[in-house]
Amino acid sequence: MLAENLLMRSEHLEDQLTMWRRDFHMHPELGYKEKRTSTIVAEHLQSLGLKVTTGMGGTGVVGMLAGHVPGPTIALRADMDALPIQDEKQVSYRSQTLNQAHLCGHDAHTSILMGSAQILTEIGRPEYGNIKFIFQPAEELLAGADAMIKDGVLDRDKVDAIIGLHVYPSLPVGHIGGTRGIAFASVDDLEIDIIGRGGHGARPHEGLDAIAIAAQVINALQNISSRMIDPLEPVVISIGQIQGGTIGTAIASQVRMVGTVRVLSDSIRKQLPHLIEQTIKGVVSAFGADYILTYKKNYPTLRNHDDLLDLVIESGKDVLGDDHWHHMRPSTGGEDFAFYAKKIPAAFFRLGAGNGQEQTAYPLHHPKFDLDERALPLGAAMLSTIALNYLNDQQHKNNKKRGYESEKLFN
Repeated sequence: MLAENLLMRSEHLEDQLTMWRRDFHMHPELGYKEKRTSTIVAEHLQSLGLKVTTGMGGTGVVGMLAGHVPGPTIALRADMDALPIQDEKQVSYRSQTLNQAHLCGHDAHTSILMGSAQILTEIGRPEYGNIKFIFQPAEELLAGADAMIKDGVLDRDKVDAIIGLHVYPSLPVGHIGGTRGIAFASVDDLEIDIIGRGGHGARPHEGLDAIAIAAQVINALQNISSRMIDPLEPVVISIGQIQGGTIGTAIASQVRMVGTVRVLSDSIRKQLPHLIEQTIKGVVSAFGADYILTYKKNYPTLRNHDDLLDLVIESGKDVLGDDHWHHMRPSTGGEDFAFYAKKIPAAFFRLGAGNGQEQTAYPLHHPKFDLDERALPLGAAMLSTIALNYLNDQQHKNNKKRGYESEKLFN
């Protein structure tokens, strides 16, 4: 009955959720610049009578719904930032900002959590425990979650568990999915400068061709995953940017390469900086050239907490019915929700947002990415149901514990 009530309330909010999402979509803001977005969020939370904190982690917003009786706090998280990519959709709510667009669904996440906050506030304060609404900046490789943690988002009104979701066009509306254990890969940044010696393109033997050496380095790096690591352990090393040379008739003296490294195993992650440097050094020294390697650890792996994932699955049955849950393979994509999961029990799931039509056929980060907005009320109902189910479970456990302790004392 609880889930049915929450779903009904969410469905009544569908038009409002769609309006919020389209407004955010038309006015995207990049990481740590979400001033308009965070203002709208803060004003909405304040209108609900919640305790609101702004400016967390830069432009983050937090709302707190305190229960009647002190108890554990569950947090629900949404990310607010857009991507620096041109929106190529021909729709009325297309981005109005050049080379910026919500092509990863964060506009939907923000709208869903605003709706969840409204639903949970309207039905009244929880009997036991608290619900914290976290609107986070800068998820897209700018570690906004880490910034909010450092600003105390998990410590002020201590958070005991946290839930996040992500819209996913490969799942149909009305379905959800997730991964047990490691769900998303770690994300590390790679910069390689190959330092050669310039010369005339007609006499390459007089120089040290940094471009030719860079090509050998790229090929050699792929041998790490195929020949140096257990083939059952996923390792992705991708070079996504190369800069070097000036004109076609000159030997390039220097090349810069920028890439990303993704793994699902923390132990393999520790090995990779050494293996990468060893590989680069071997290739470059064979040519008599030099190099500079900059390796920066960024997002950790995201591990779902078993009990919380079970809670998501059971809540999904309450909201969506049986046979709507999909066990999914781990992803080599990154997600900065992982920073929360390193600190406290956490669960992250995917919300179906596809409809089989061309509109939702494009993957995340594609210039034409879009979603079926019927997913919005389902997302709000899911987050609301999970939060209340968690607090009800914790209250039940607390009551059992108190009863057991009273029985021991009486005996």
